[in-house]
Amino acid sequence: MPKHRISTFQTTLFALIVILHCTLTYSKCSLAELTFQLGGNNLLWPCSSTKNIYIQSGRYVPRNVIATRTQILRDSAFVVLPRYKQGVPFTLGKVNLKKGDCLPPIAPYPCWAIQEEGNCAALQSVVDIFVDHNGILWALDVGIVNTLEQPIRRCPPKIVAINTADNKVVKSIDLSPIVTAESRPQFMAIDYSKDNKPFVYVADAGTRSILVYDVIGAKAFRVVLPKAAAPINDVLYIALAVKPCGASTLFLTFLSSPRIYSIKTHYLRIGQGAGAVVDVGAKPYGKPLVFLGTDGGTSLFLRFKGENDIYMWDSETCLKLANLIEVQNGGDCRLSTQVVPGHKKFMWALESNFHDFIADTTGCNGASIVLHPVAKDLPE
Repeated sequence: MPKHRISTFQTTLFALIVILHCTLTYSKCSLAELTFQLGGNNLLWPCSSTKNIYIQSGRYVPRNVIATRTQILRDSAFVVLPRYKQGVPFTLGKVNLKKGDCLPPIAPYPCWAIQEEGNCAALQSVVDIFVDHNGILWALDVGIVNTLEQPIRRCPPKIVAINTADNKVVKSIDLSPIVTAESRPQFMAIDYSKDNKPFVYVADAGTRSILVYDVIGAKAFRVVLPKAAAPINDVLYIALAVKPCGASTLFLTFLSSPRIYSIKTHYLRIGQGAGAVVDVGAKPYGKPLVFLGTDGGTSLFLRFKGENDIYMWDSETCLKLANLIEVQNGGDCRLSTQVVPGHKKFMWALESNFHDFIADTTGCNGASIVLHPVAKDLPE
């Protein structure tokens, strides 16, 4: 058996062991203790007077706050709070996952000063984040606020890199040179070459493109996807799979497209798209699929549109139903928006009633948001 096949098997086996460890070793009570409820009513403020000022001025509307993306580093979860509606006081937050606090407050990250709406040196509306192996948090800021109400372009889109060791901004990348009026940056992944150079990949659904930025070389590319791979102007999901040898592949699909595609990242790094995009296969049942994340290796986590059962797929195997392993059977109230590795060596799922949030039917308490380990049987 080839060496990389053994490594892939070991990677998949490890992911399964982690999930089984979570499901079998921990009782439902223990799982409940590792379930964290987040919400717009539980933000950390510098003082009560600041909170009152934000409420009176309309800059804080608790029901308009929702967490959609996360990254976990040790016992902290960084969360994305996009400014989809008016009244979101900060767009990037941090949550303490230490045991014993099932309702942890969300604190602005890295500080209040960097959250000022209308200040282009600050964060306007973060829609995705990625924490790399060096502890650098990369934030994709689209620069547009109130996108579900009356969109306002505050600033050009950018990527901000923050060193989580000292909470200092170490890089700010203006995406203006590679975006157009039609661009809709949505998701992001950070990749490192064999010589440890970082590259940023951004899904731009509006132009059927992957935006690529060479951080060290300060070079930007827009890799346009072939029409066959991206026939629909829709949500463009991406997921970065990395083999044990370090070689990486970016998997991509439009939500309503019947197929999944991939491109090896060494093509992206030189701006080559033509002839490099591979048709991975048809989606099982022909149903729309949502990419939720990866285990940091070759395994991708997926769910079908409108359903919360989470599946794991080893991207080194054929894309077919038999190779989708169900790792969580979810309920009807919330849908997972991301699955990430992290705290206590578990895979974690961020869930919310995002569909209700979009429809503005969440009620006065706002969105129901939960962060918990991925497990087959969840506590009631």
